[in-house]
Amino acid sequence: MDSMIRNVKLGFRINDFDRKQYVKVLDLIKENDLTTVCIEANCPNRYECFSKKTVTFMILGDVCTRNCQYCNIKKGVPQRVDENEPEKIALAIKKLSLSYAVITCVTRDDLEDGGANQFVETVLKIREINPKCKVELLISDLGRNWDALKKIVECRPDVINHNIEVVKDFFNELRPNGNYEMSLELLRNVKEFDSDIKTKSGLMIGFGENMEQISNTISDLKKNGCDILTIGQYLQPSQDHFKVKKIYSKKEFDKISEIAKETGFEKIACGSLVRSSYQAGDLL
Repeated sequence: MDSMIRNVKLGFRINDFDRKQYVKVLDLIKENDLTTVCIEANCPNRYECFSKKTVTFMILGDVCTRNCQYCNIKKGVPQRVDENEPEKIALAIKKLSLSYAVITCVTRDDLEDGGANQFVETVLKIREINPKCKVELLISDLGRNWDALKKIVECRPDVINHNIEVVKDFFNELRPNGNYEMSLELLRNVKEFDSDIKTKSGLMIGFGENMEQISNTISDLKKNGCDILTIGQYLQPSQDHFKVKKIYSKKEFDKISEIAKETGFEKIACGSLVRSSYQAGDLL
């Protein structure tokens, strides 16, 4: 099993790895004191993505108030919100000449609006400095603050993404502070607030779930207005995180992709190294 996991981890497309561009993007992130989920979550695709000038910016700091058992992002007491963050991200997008930007966040249960205002300010600043850049927001559940969600919807990002992350039966163990039904409700509410905005969600597998549980989750997402779906293999970030119970084969991923198509999804990314924001612009 360990050797299989290593093979998956090292499966980034080395032929596409432009080292000079990778270092340039990495330096830009450091020089501008920016946070990316690519680095914080130890994403296996970051080498390829940075070499292609693709970055998923993370707002609201790098410390999460939740304690999900699969996530590599730091947990604890978060920092004060950086009011200059939206402008710094917008300027970085300009320097990288991005036509599609993905903005995500740590979960901030300490903030009344869950950080919604920072998302809004970031979208507005991106539109001001990069009017042609499309924006995808990967948001938290906002602690069920649907008024805050409405404000995010009203700034009209091109895509609102909220990851379901794991099948329903694993929420209590892996996402003890999350709620499966609340995540579905969030996606449903986005469509109720504005039916034209594309919604997206991501699912990780490899925790010991079965095909029926995966199929049920796909069905639940579709029933609640989800337009775009990503499904990828869970990789254990460290020995302290939840252990990988299963490595899915390409054949199994193809089967899962077929289930999603039969459920009604037209936009699907499904494979071992697929992550929620991987090649997001191409998927849209």
